[in-house]
Amino acid sequence: MRKSKPKKRILLPDPRYNDPLVTRFVNNMMLEGKKNLAYKIFYEALDIVDTKMKDSEKSALEIWKKALENITPQVEVKSRRVGGATFQVPMEVRPDRKISISMKSLIHFARKRSGRSMSDNLAAEIVAAYNEEGGAFKKKEDTHRMAEANKAFAHFRF
Repeated sequence: MRKSKPKKRILLPDPRYNDPLVTRFVNNMMLEGKKNLAYKIFYEALDIVDTKMKDSEKSALEIWKKALENITPQVEVKSRRVGGATFQVPMEVRPDRKISISMKSLIHFARKRSGRSMSDNLAAEIVAAYNEEGGAFKKKEDTHRMAEANKAFAHFRF
């Protein structure tokens, strides 16, 4: 590797919850540099989650964090070429990549939901992920299943 690794940028915490993880999520959700709109959508989604999950003693932010935790993959498969054949090799996911994957899949499946506004869709996906169901959770399960099926090729890791 000729170039040095780029420095990690420190994210400022968000205005409402004072949490840098929220800022990272909003940055992933943002389209065309419209950060204020992304914040508005996220906060509205958490308000909706709060009203939906009134019976739960957890706050909306805690529910969101638990939902992210539920859809975070521990292993993934990467393609490796070994002697003309391509193998799906299971590998552990780096900690920063775990967070990134979970956030992006939550946003992706919220966008794929039909109807209503993005904040409604995001709230529905957060509640689904919290209850260990929905598209994002299914994707994590599929990833784990794929890694389990290809466990025999784990020795190709390097």
